[in-house]
Amino acid sequence: MLAILVMLFTAEGVSPRQATLDVQEHIESKLPKLPTFDTPEQWAKYADQLRTEILDKIVFRGEAAKWRTFASKPVFGETMTAEGCTVQKLRYEILPGMWIPALLYTPLKPTAKMPVMLAVNGHDRDGKAADYKQIRCLNLARRGFIVLNVEWFGMGQLRQAGNNHGSLNQIDLCGSSGLAPFYLSMSKGIDLLLTRPGADPDRVAVSGLSGGGWQTITISSLDTRVTLANPVAGYSPFKVKIRDHLKDLGDSEQTPCDLGTLADYLHLTCLRAPRPTLLTYNDKDACCFTAGYALPPLLDAARPVYKLLGKPDNLRSYVNSDPGTHNYGKDNRQALYRAIGDYFFPGDKAFSADEIDVTADVKKAEALEVEVPKDNLTLNDLALKLAKELPRSGATREKVRDVLRLPSLKVTKIGEGFVRLSDKWTVPVRITETEKSTKTALVLNDAGFGADKVTAKRLASEGYRVVEMDPWYFGGSKTTSHDYLFALLLGCVGDRPLGLQVAEVNALANWAKGNVHVVAVGPRTSLIALAASAVDEKAIGSVEVIGSRATLKEVLEENRVMQQVPEVFCFGLLELADIKQLVTLTGPRPVTFVDPGERHTKELGELKNYRVGKSAK
Repeated sequence: MLAILVMLFTAEGVSPRQATLDVQEHIESKLPKLPTFDTPEQWAKYADQLRTEILDKIVFRGEAAKWRTFASKPVFGETMTAEGCTVQKLRYEILPGMWIPALLYTPLKPTAKMPVMLAVNGHDRDGKAADYKQIRCLNLARRGFIVLNVEWFGMGQLRQAGNNHGSLNQIDLCGSSGLAPFYLSMSKGIDLLLTRPGADPDRVAVSGLSGGGWQTITISSLDTRVTLANPVAGYSPFKVKIRDHLKDLGDSEQTPCDLGTLADYLHLTCLRAPRPTLLTYNDKDACCFTAGYALPPLLDAARPVYKLLGKPDNLRSYVNSDPGTHNYGKDNRQALYRAIGDYFFPGDKAFSADEIDVTADVKKAEALEVEVPKDNLTLNDLALKLAKELPRSGATREKVRDVLRLPSLKVTKIGEGFVRLSDKWTVPVRITETEKSTKTALVLNDAGFGADKVTAKRLASEGYRVVEMDPWYFGGSKTTSHDYLFALLLGCVGDRPLGLQVAEVNALANWAKGNVHVVAVGPRTSLIALAASAVDEKAIGSVEVIGSRATLKEVLEENRVMQQVPEVFCFGLLELADIKQLVTLTGPRPVTFVDPGERHTKELGELKNYRVGKSAK
């Protein structure tokens, strides 16, 4: 065995919190600012442009642009009778093959003009059958509303593995907006409501708790048909979440790719102006969005806009103290009824904000089941469908760099156990040399280099100077908490986790003076290595991947989600390039797949630079 002459760096030199601090500072520096305005005309022009850009560039990218104009035809089912109203089961199609189950509440004595309410819900496994939601819908129907109680992905009847909210990023991978189905569920629900006989287009309300609060602010800020919005404990500004209140960091739909290049939730709140808006929060909310810190910055941002537009009283807030937990209980519901009375029934002395006891009409989930097709598409099904014809032809290095949003990084500091890249990113490293080291190998490992007891020794014995590194999110570069949520935030502000990781690998390869042999152990770092070699034809001389996937489509077939493999879900990557295209772009430099399977041979066997290796004994 060769003696190790130099152990230059060890992992002990890097603080466990460094990766978190790096990403927090980076994201914070990129958050969009809210401009100030001197006239209503300036605001109107800005608001119209911002809505258009968010819808065109974020919500309806790729194939989603076609879904936007898809004609939804509801299918109605059983009608049940409750006191003062009917409850009808129905489903409506938001894009070809994807149906949303819902319940339609209609007053028994309809009038010529009735207000409508889209009732959305959050992360409640009972979905549309949640008792507090049924109570709200029944109370509104008794007050003359037409109410649509819609199911949400991953909840109630849509609680399938393929509708995990992290699955929406699979659609992103295919180059289409995974946010679009979430938005379409709401916008086409409003379409449906406004086609009902007697629906009043001047009185359109949306409300929901938690994830339903997120849905409320999203649809009501971007769809100007919504005249009254009441999000309940549903969101806070990005800046609030990043450092001091990590519990607010949200799922994939709350942190959609590239939204943060245009707007924060401060902006969305302001986009409600001058329409009536009630922001409801809870003062002891242990889940998220506690009133004391979440509400003030939203009011501070939106009040000047409402005042500028001459409607300061149209922005309200309510803080629930009893029970004060994460709830949409009676106290919060009555706050909604009061706002409805003031804005939709002004001067009507017969209108009461006191909740009606509708307990007798609250039904079990089984009684509210809506018939949906057995082959109803899930988010995962939709991604698989999109992926069938991908990737398209024409992958080039430049196009891959663009998809990766590849930053330019270089080594600017060498420390004890780490290097700093462009004075922004800290990368833990360990370098091993022997007396026979004549070439350089750069090693990545899904488990972090601290867990690798084999690869470095093997390469050192083969005459390599071994540079082990942990790119962002791996090993010593993993954030100390809320890890994948920071990956979502990176994508939200316009970066790509995979692009950052690739840039780090290329920076180290260039620092090592080029012609580096890159070795990756595990499917995730294998993708990083292959993408790094595809975009940098000078610094990387050859690649060896151990445990690499044969195709990115395996991620969809296995229904992997953002929580498991965040770097894979790079928006539009599969639309442009799969593993095969990355290997092709690396050519003529060799790429060795260690112990590949039959699928590798099928997908890659024809490539001239594809090599087969065997694992070391």
